[in-house]
Amino acid sequence: MAHSKNRATDGKITYPPGVKEISDKISKEEMVRRLKMVVKTFMDMDQDSEEEKELYLNLALHLASDFFLKHPDKDVRLLVACCLADIFRIYAPEAPYTSPDKLKDIFMFITRQLKGLEDTKSAQFNRYFYLLENIAWVKSYNICFELEDSNEIFTQLYRTLFQVINNGHNQKVHMHMVDLMSSIVCEGDSVSQELLDTVLVNLVPAHKNLNKQAYDLAKALLKRTAQAIEPYITNFFNQVLMLGKTSVSDLSEHVFDLILELYNIDNHLLLSVLPQLEFKLKSNDNDERLQVVKLLAKMFGAKDSELASQNKPLWQCYLGRFNDIHVPVRLECVKFASHCLMNHPDLAKDLTEYLKVRSHDPEEAIRHDVIVSIVTASKKDLSLVNDHLLNFVRERTLDKRWRVRKEAMMGLAQIYKKYALQAEAGKEAAKQISWIKDKLLHIYYQNSIDDRLLVERIFAQYLVPHNLETTERMKCLYYLYATLDGNAVKALNEMWKCQNMLRHHVKDLLDLVKQPKSDSYNKAVFSKVMVITRNLPDPGKTQDFVKKLAQVLEEDEKIRKQLETLVSPSCSCKQAEVCVKEITKKLGSPKQPSNPFLEMVKFLLERIAPVHIDTESISALIKQVNKSIEGTADDEDEGVPTEQAIRAGLELLKVLSFTHPVSFHSAETFESLLGCLKMDDEKVAEAALQIFKNTGNKLEDSFPHIKSVLLPVLQHKAKKGPPRQAKYAIHCIHAMFSNRDTHFAQIFEPLHKGLDTDNMEQLITPLTTLGHLAMLAPEQFAAPLKSLVANFIVKDLLMNDRIPGKKTTKLWVPDDEVSPETSAKIQGLKLMVRWLLGVKNNQSKSGNSTLRMLTAILSSDGDLTEQGKMGKPDMSRLRLAAGCAILRLAQEPCYHEIITLEQYQLCALVINDECYQVRQAFAQKLHKGLCRLRLPLEYLAVFTLCAKDPVKERRAHARQCLVKNINLRREYLKQHAAVSEKLISLLPEYVVPYAIHLLVHDPDYVKVQDIEQLKDIKEALWFVLEILMAKNENNSHAFIRKMVENIKQTKDGQCPDDAKINEKLYTVCDVAMNIVISKSTTYSLESPKDPVLPARYFTQPDKNFSNTKNYLPPEMKSFFTPGKPKAANVLGAVNKPLSATGKLQTKLSRMETISNASSNSNPSSPGRSKGRLDSGDHSENEDISMKSPSETEKPTRGRKRGAGASQDDKGQESKPKRGRKKAANTSTDDAEDQWGEDSSLAEANLETEDEQNSPPKRGRRGRPPKSAAAKEETPSKGRRGRRKTAPPVEEDNEDEQQEEEDEDEEEDAGSENMEVKPKGRRGRKPKVDVSETASDSVETTPQKRRGRPPKSQTAARKASGGRSRAAAHQEEESEEEMDTVQQSEEDEDESVDSSPKVRRKVGRRDRR
Repeated sequence: MAHSKNRATDGKITYPPGVKEISDKISKEEMVRRLKMVVKTFMDMDQDSEEEKELYLNLALHLASDFFLKHPDKDVRLLVACCLADIFRIYAPEAPYTSPDKLKDIFMFITRQLKGLEDTKSAQFNRYFYLLENIAWVKSYNICFELEDSNEIFTQLYRTLFQVINNGHNQKVHMHMVDLMSSIVCEGDSVSQELLDTVLVNLVPAHKNLNKQAYDLAKALLKRTAQAIEPYITNFFNQVLMLGKTSVSDLSEHVFDLILELYNIDNHLLLSVLPQLEFKLKSNDNDERLQVVKLLAKMFGAKDSELASQNKPLWQCYLGRFNDIHVPVRLECVKFASHCLMNHPDLAKDLTEYLKVRSHDPEEAIRHDVIVSIVTASKKDLSLVNDHLLNFVRERTLDKRWRVRKEAMMGLAQIYKKYALQAEAGKEAAKQISWIKDKLLHIYYQNSIDDRLLVERIFAQYLVPHNLETTERMKCLYYLYATLDGNAVKALNEMWKCQNMLRHHVKDLLDLVKQPKSDSYNKAVFSKVMVITRNLPDPGKTQDFVKKLAQVLEEDEKIRKQLETLVSPSCSCKQAEVCVKEITKKLGSPKQPSNPFLEMVKFLLERIAPVHIDTESISALIKQVNKSIEGTADDEDEGVPTEQAIRAGLELLKVLSFTHPVSFHSAETFESLLGCLKMDDEKVAEAALQIFKNTGNKLEDSFPHIKSVLLPVLQHKAKKGPPRQAKYAIHCIHAMFSNRDTHFAQIFEPLHKGLDTDNMEQLITPLTTLGHLAMLAPEQFAAPLKSLVANFIVKDLLMNDRIPGKKTTKLWVPDDEVSPETSAKIQGLKLMVRWLLGVKNNQSKSGNSTLRMLTAILSSDGDLTEQGKMGKPDMSRLRLAAGCAILRLAQEPCYHEIITLEQYQLCALVINDECYQVRQAFAQKLHKGLCRLRLPLEYLAVFTLCAKDPVKERRAHARQCLVKNINLRREYLKQHAAVSEKLISLLPEYVVPYAIHLLVHDPDYVKVQDIEQLKDIKEALWFVLEILMAKNENNSHAFIRKMVENIKQTKDGQCPDDAKINEKLYTVCDVAMNIVISKSTTYSLESPKDPVLPARYFTQPDKNFSNTKNYLPPEMKSFFTPGKPKAANVLGAVNKPLSATGKLQTKLSRMETISNASSNSNPSSPGRSKGRLDSGDHSENEDISMKSPSETEKPTRGRKRGAGASQDDKGQESKPKRGRKKAANTSTDDAEDQWGEDSSLAEANLETEDEQNSPPKRGRRGRPPKSAAAKEETPSKGRRGRRKTAPPVEEDNEDEQQEEEDEDEEEDAGSENMEVKPKGRRGRKPKVDVSETASDSVETTPQKRRGRPPKSQTAARKASGGRSRAAAHQEEESEEEMDTVQQSEEDEDESVDSSPKVRRKVGRRDRR
């Protein structure tokens, strides 16, 4: 080599053979030709050719001269670069160039030539590729490690390669570039930040999208050099993240994007960086936390990511951000959930709790995105989400915000269609989400029209898709109906009913627009427009659109005819589809893509178009039922027992017969129904009879062959069928046949003559049939009916007790255990009432006689003869029948007028009956009559007596009824402005005088100034005033105040000369006045109207009398706590079913042990802010402390002492029982002695009775006591109290269109779900000391004031009634959200419904 150095110093350049001197004196072409030969020579040389190396050393040095390095021709430069590359290869490891500057110039020159790689179609590309291959293979650039400017050289090389790489390069080019660059990183001493930036910049999303090949090159380089480059990457992130030195690199602002890319490339690159992210997650900077959360969401959620399992501390820290104070951070976490659930099902358990909290987030957008995340994952694969997650979606269907509710409902609908209808994941998955159909239909109970419309749309598109072929659609509907729960069935029935009503309204509007214009025409159209508007979303805006539609219908005959076809009863589903398309096409405009008017019309058409039911559909449905009857259907495959499917199918047909009667008019349908009449299943035959009744009005003329077969069947059913079938048979004949009088006579005569009290079982059907004949044809059978009622019903049947009843302390038994004699007596009572309702006049004074009979039954506790032969359950049944009979008579004006105030008050007391089922069924009948506006307003006041019912659900139901009826009346008055003259019978505020009068004559109100009794009066008044005062419409607070002031200037109309009664009246008025003053800030304003007081209840005010005296004792002032009444927010009101007995909605352990002075009477207090179910668990200011012995030893005032405060009842302290009003001939002392004797006898009896079925033993409220002798003979016949243990009764299932039949249901459907033997359940122990003394025997605790628990026995109220196992099971299967009242101020999420969170099983006896 030393020799070669000498040669080099000589300066003589030796060229390869055939190559002349290369200088600037030759042409470019010649220079290129000669250089190619030089390139060929160097290419063929290898490192072992020492002589040639020495020979061409000067040529190598010459080629590195500036002449060549800066030559203007690119071909020359390329050939020189190839030569230099070979020279480095040949002379390796020592380069012939020793000057650092020269080396830098050479490598910068070579780097510049590499830019030629960019053009893959260039003629010289292969030579550029050779250059790249050569320097990469030799690792020529490694020579630069020793140079000071090496970083500049490497950086320029990297930049060049990243710039030139493109999709035209093959894998070899890519590989050589990676080899070249990786050798620099792996074999160098360090990687500068500038060089690192050159690599990392290609990972930034903006650059990545511009040059995907550069990204792939950087990715490959980082994978190859991961171990070597990791410390420099770590240092970079440490500088930026931990030290905040953003100036170290231009990429500092892309640090989180880079972390994500690096993690996706090779997670080992970030081993030391990830702990820094945990620190950043806890940063005080909101934006910084948000960026880290976004980054980690992508890292954790990536499909193959194992970060959560590899770095659990970071995962837990990330989960903590679900509870971040910054809304965008929480939102980002929630959005991440769906990716995580889909890609990492194993993490679902960790996410569930955090999503639960976020599903109640105060932010609407977050609650919305929780739903989206869960639904998105569910739609991908149902197995990805657990039941808890689906339940969060279920809860949000009752969210306060429409957007959230809509997302939840639509999400559930899509899941149901995919996995239940289309069965994409098999039967198990379908079973898992079978609750969705019920839940979605339950939402129809909501008050919001938007919710109801969405349910209708979901039903038509997802539950029973309307685009299915008719047979398939009806099969889908058939099995859906068969598997729905009771609440969902009612909702679906209501949906069809509402759609049908709207269809009729539109039909009425169409009829109106054809009439000539006039003032009355304009009023009628406006009225109908308002009705239709209320059935569409956003009534405020919609009103103008409906007016516009009415105008269009007047002007456009084509649209009118299309709409007439659409609402025609004979419109088929296919016709409906065509009509909707034509109408929308005609009203639409291409120039106006967003057309609110058209959207409103679409909403209307969607509701009224018969997309499911037509004649063809009914025929297909009948065939499906027949298949089940024949045993050829797929019932078992669908998971429905055949018997259940048939029964449900007939029920479905029955409902459709109300809404689509014309669709049943086919011989095939009627023949199939005839076959159903002959089936053994009573329910099936009943349904078939009802369908005939609803649809057979043209059967006599159109289908005579059906008539000839049907008539004998109906006559047989009326004479000898089961009672309910007999009833429907009579109504069928009445509805279907023109010569009904003849048919009625053929039925009446043999039944009338064949009545015989010797066989009570055979008496029930004839009495039922005769009762309905009496109602439908009273004039036809006037004489025999009067004789029948007077002689047979009253004298023979009701006034005789032939068979002694079973001796038991149970107050109720199932229908099948009721004695035939009692059932016959009940039917006798109903016959009397139906006869009166048919006659509809009181000319013969039969109404007075019947009312005296009914009140006598109530006064005698149900034992009219007072012989003591009747059992307690039979007496309960008769009390219920008598009470309901009075309610039914009160709905007829001619009989309402003759009901005395005493009879009204006695009837009202049935709502305080000692038997739970009696109270429940009576309340339902009362509510139904009020809702129809058939019962007078004074009957609404009866619900005030429920304020102290010991069972929370009864109070809740009473409150619901009040809310529903008050809202109903207010809405009615808004819609019917012309009824102002009937204001006293409709305005809800007018219930206050009736409530005051009823409480004045309350048998519990004995001592005028007694604080405890006044507190109860206050509680009862607040029960109704709270709802009335929730809205101060038209200054109603001042109106109520003025009304109470006016009452105070009158005297009691019932007992005007009784000073004590009048003092009670004024005292109750003062209680009401103090409530109004304490709860209202506007009471002192001028009353909008001068109240009119009911003349029967109060005398005319004395103008010379000014009653300004305060009758309240001073101690009462402290019990009137100020506060604004809470708005009564009862979703669906009492359209929802009653909740099961003992099912509490609130946090009872807290609510039931605190004094309600601060919570119950003040709706705005914290105690009332969690969705209270009713107006209070205790009285507003209830004292829950134990009374002193001196207090408890006071003699009872005319009230029988019950079985004791506990089972042993040995010396335990008990609060004195307050007295009741007694008969005039019974002194207080005598009564005390009688009650005392009865108490000891009752205690003796209780020890031998089933504890759970033993009712409290005490005198019944509001009835004169019997003689001492009678009481000694029948010691078990005490005053009625209330049982907490009996489960509730279902509401009457009869359709409201059958008004004349509804009142039969006490004996039938109204009591069929009543349980008898509830099993006690253990409840939570109250947090007060008195619980231990009272919890020993909840069931046998003596009830105070119409069965209310003594205030010293808080535990008795805590254990709010055990239920039977059947009832408990029913509760578990029912929907949690349908549980009754919800409150709007709930949680921080503004959710409408919180019942799933607070619902718990109750009713067990408290533990000691």
